[in-house]
Amino acid sequence: MMNLSKINRRRFDRFKSNRKAVWSFWLFTFLFVVSLFSEFVANDKPLIVSYDNQWYYPVLNSYPETLFGGEFETEAEYKDPFVVELIEEKGWLLFPIVRYSHQTVISDLPSPAPSGPTAENWLGTDEHGRDLFARILYGFRLSVLFGFILTIASAVIGVSAGAVQGYYGGWLDLLAQRFMEVWGSMPMLYIVIILASVVQPSFWVLLVFMLLFSWMSFVGVVRAEFLRCRNYDYVKAARVMGMSDRRIMFKHILPNAMVATMTFMPIVLSGSITALTGLDFLGFGLPPGSASLGELLSQAKNNLQAPWIGFSVFAALGIMTILLVFVGEGVRDAFDPRQTY
Repeated sequence: MMNLSKINRRRFDRFKSNRKAVWSFWLFTFLFVVSLFSEFVANDKPLIVSYDNQWYYPVLNSYPETLFGGEFETEAEYKDPFVVELIEEKGWLLFPIVRYSHQTVISDLPSPAPSGPTAENWLGTDEHGRDLFARILYGFRLSVLFGFILTIASAVIGVSAGAVQGYYGGWLDLLAQRFMEVWGSMPMLYIVIILASVVQPSFWVLLVFMLLFSWMSFVGVVRAEFLRCRNYDYVKAARVMGMSDRRIMFKHILPNAMVATMTFMPIVLSGSITALTGLDFLGFGLPPGSASLGELLSQAKNNLQAPWIGFSVFAALGIMTILLVFVGEGVRDAFDPRQTY
């Protein structure tokens, strides 16, 4: 707080005064941090193994079964009662709270998959017999990381493009605007689906496909701010003093344009997450087997006799987007120049 300028301190105080936004921010941060350590919350490997006075960490490293007195050189299967018995003869195991990863197929379900919630599977299982809580936890992390990376990359490209257009204007701005009109008129979803059907989709491939269109959402507001500020007296004075265009753009004008950019970022983040979910739902998203909320929604549609799948995924997506919307409202009000302190 001591290093904040007076105007930024007022913005921070405005955000703190919005209790709904503050609670939403902390709750979303808590959920995201927990999801970052999904392997330590939901995993079919132990966190710690104590065997023959030695410490092992299967959640971080792979150990062969022969290390614990088994017969195979392959990685130990810690869900196998035989392996567990071998380890417990000379030590003990500490499993995570949920003993299933997002890819673990449970073979001893009380009923055919999808199985309903039990004490072992809190939210039940999906149609492939995988723990639903683990799938949602890993899918939450994947969706938020995808949204964060896409939003930051879009902001960098969009702000840079808008700054160049607005500062220089003229033919550069005219040609760039015509290009954006043509590019923005293309149906993004259809193009991404076509590209995903030609190229094997993956996390980074989908990110690049979405980035081709998402950066344009930041250009308009930044361009307008640079067009407005480039003729201000302090900009003209900086030019007379010999300051470079790059320094004028990014040191003096950009801070004013960042107000609108910051208010857009939570909206773009929420839209990026829902876009990835929609592509996965349609089957043009992440590869099969990935921890995907959209794929779980597709399972819910195909298994109406298992309502726990739809309710669980809808709750996860609903909570995620609602929290982001509340945080976005708080950021918008904090940066709104019409707000009085």
